[in-house]
Amino acid sequence: MSTVKITKNKIKPAVVASIEEGSIGEELGFEVGDQLISINGVKPRDLIDYKFLIAEENIQLTILDEKGTTHTIDIEKDYDDELGLAFTEALFDGLKQCNNQCPFCFIDQQPPGKRKSLYLKDDDYRLSFLYGSYLTLTNLSEKDWQRIDQQRLTPLFVSVHATEPSLRSKLLRNPRAIDLLNQLAWFSEKKIQIHAQIVVCPEINDGKALEKTINDLYSFAQGDFPAVLSAAIVPVGLTRFRPSNDGLIPVDSHCATEVINQVEPMQKTFYKSTGSRFVWLSDEWYLIAKKPLPSLNSYEDLPQKENGVGSIRSFLRSMDEATRNLPVNIDQKRTCSWVVGKLVENELQKPCKRLNKINNFILHLYGVPSPYWGQEQIVTGLLTGQDLIKGLQGKELGDELLLPSVMLMQGEKIFLDDMTLQELSSSLNVSVRIVHDAQDIVNKALGKA
Repeated sequence: MSTVKITKNKIKPAVVASIEEGSIGEELGFEVGDQLISINGVKPRDLIDYKFLIAEENIQLTILDEKGTTHTIDIEKDYDDELGLAFTEALFDGLKQCNNQCPFCFIDQQPPGKRKSLYLKDDDYRLSFLYGSYLTLTNLSEKDWQRIDQQRLTPLFVSVHATEPSLRSKLLRNPRAIDLLNQLAWFSEKKIQIHAQIVVCPEINDGKALEKTINDLYSFAQGDFPAVLSAAIVPVGLTRFRPSNDGLIPVDSHCATEVINQVEPMQKTFYKSTGSRFVWLSDEWYLIAKKPLPSLNSYEDLPQKENGVGSIRSFLRSMDEATRNLPVNIDQKRTCSWVVGKLVENELQKPCKRLNKINNFILHLYGVPSPYWGQEQIVTGLLTGQDLIKGLQGKELGDELLLPSVMLMQGEKIFLDDMTLQELSSSLNVSVRIVHDAQDIVNKALGKA
């Protein structure tokens, strides 16, 4: 195993958020709020260090409890056994923030005065490895590169946007952005893999520039151990809060159609050559162009599902499965509503029709726009509390409103505009139930727990 060295950055203790039932941590008497100071004398910088350090058979933990008492605990366990501890944060030495000035950055397209966490510009390679968030590689130090290699942090998720150096530098407004091709060569040499993302800005990095970017990335997708595993193409998202002189143009139906017609033939070529389409368009392109979504199997193993690539097709399959064996009727009359972003409303009509065949049951599907962001066609996860109030006011909501969890801050009942769930419920005068996956939607729509 690689040695983990103590960093000079200020490292805070890892605060225990929960303990898994039946785990070593529970057996040892860990409590929520306990602080992990060190493992074998080393202060973990983040969750990655923690996992590396506890993989040993013999470990010594230094713990500070909520009463301020320090404890030393010696543990003998099987190699790779987990302790069953979860922490309040993944990073114990602070977030590496973005040093770019991309005009299309969503963080910079928000109104001022909201909660501080909305303005954190994550560009941290550790969160990329742990959770699949995208980074640009422009803020990495030599020690960061060494650590990526040393701890084999693969795969990473990289925002590329363009491979032509001057164009990428222009898009990111950062002279350090020109090194991407050298960085891809480094990944190839070290056998570390990435998934790439291209945010398309019309008349800037589309057309021939997009073709070059895709082909350059594909050149690193060859051989027995490709450095680039996949590429996702996403349309730029613009809000009404952005500067009027940023030079950006929103993606319209014509642009979306052109990009689809450009990328799909490339997919076919790549598939014939390697057996993989390699590059995929996010679902928004087809919805904006008003074209049918590709079949689910065309997304292969859905390498960029979390980036909105094939996520709707995947969800529709789950809805098909969840609505396959529906009851003919329910005993007590029930009406409820389900709200989604206007962009996806049409795609969800079929499963709703199946549900509405149940006697004594009515489900209203409402796709609402976002006046808050200034977008008529919006994805569900960006809807705010204000959007829901404006879009649902006066509508028949029934006994309950089913609200997708993606609208809320993870672990909290608050929207992107800082409205709380209780404020929404009171304003619309309706009971709200949070729904997660397809089966959960069907169960809660029918009034099940």
